[in-house]
Amino acid sequence: MSTDQPEDPFAKPPREPSGPAQPPAGQSPPPGGQQPGQQPPPGGQPYPPGGSPYDRPPPGYGGGDPYASGPYPGDPYASGPYGAGEPDPLAGMPPLANRGRRLVARIVDGLIIGIPVYGLTGLIWNYDYNATGALFSQGVIYAVIYLAYQVFMLTRYGQSLGKKLLRVRVGMLTDGTNPTTPAALKRESVYSLVPIIPCCGEIFWIIEVLWCTWDKPYRQCLHDKAGQTVVVSVE
Repeated sequence: MSTDQPEDPFAKPPREPSGPAQPPAGQSPPPGGQQPGQQPPPGGQPYPPGGSPYDRPPPGYGGGDPYASGPYPGDPYASGPYGAGEPDPLAGMPPLANRGRRLVARIVDGLIIGIPVYGLTGLIWNYDYNATGALFSQGVIYAVIYLAYQVFMLTRYGQSLGKKLLRVRVGMLTDGTNPTTPAALKRESVYSLVPIIPCCGEIFWIIEVLWCTWDKPYRQCLHDKAGQTVVVSVE
């Protein structure tokens, strides 16, 4: 029996290899990258490799290039957000999910887990939270079950039930596939377990879920950054 995993339908298509065009067989490339019919610049020097009059020569070419590290010092557009020359990770993926739909999806998931958990544990402790400290215990039980639910759903389907209803999904930022188990654990631990820390947990949770309202360019909350994931629309 084959053990191959089915191909993820949401994975980005593989990138075509890129590189300089090769000359036809039997022909040698023009010296210095100069194209047929292209005039050399003043002074008789050929253009640097690439053949464009807008290409700057490499260091030492024609006296050296003070801009060898980029077109402008500190140019924010000289490289992608994950390193020089890196392509946009979202290329080939669906558009980013609407923040409102993400919020409603979380509310739906919270109700799916919270109603039975708080209902059953409340009956067990007879809702006597002050005497037994059951309120904190309820929060821990809810957080652990919610974490397990999210990790299972995201690694298997890329969507929880709430996300399916709202037609959004979680994918790895690198290739759009379903989150790996380590990535899902990191992501959902930040969302689920940090809030149960006394005093500071709830404050951190509010900041981290609001982070996507100003984060650019991927609208990530802090739990997305922890798992290196992004939330996209599936419509």
